Amino acid sequence: MADQRFIIEMGMGNDLHGMDYQKAARRAIEDAFRHSTLPIFETTRLDHTEMRVQVTVGVQEPERLDTDTLAATLPRGRASVRAVKGGQNVTNPETGETLVIATAAVEAFLPLQADRWQQSQG
Repeated sequence: MADQRFIIEMGMGNDLHGMDYQKAARRAIEDAFRHSTLPIFETTRLDHTEMRVQVTVGVQEPERLDTDTLAATLPRGRASVRAVKGGQNVTNPETGETLVIATAAVEAFLPLQADRWQQSQG
């Protein structure tokens, strides 16, 4: 059965000191989660393990991310994280320090629900 996306949220995170891409990526994912809630699991008989969560994180050096560790931080569903080139590195011209900015798109998918629901006649 095909999956159907039912939510997409975006987030941004940064590491201002230390040039830690993992920290910036984790904060971007957390930021996306702060913008949403999923009451569908509390109000239906759906189990959250039916949900597939797909996260795309953009940073300037995606090879520096541990995507398995980031996926393990996601609270619900079957999660995967993909790292791509994106975000920004901003250098402070006075100190030479680089600030890392990460972006994240968190998408949640469920199996197609059309055959499970019907419109009430009320």
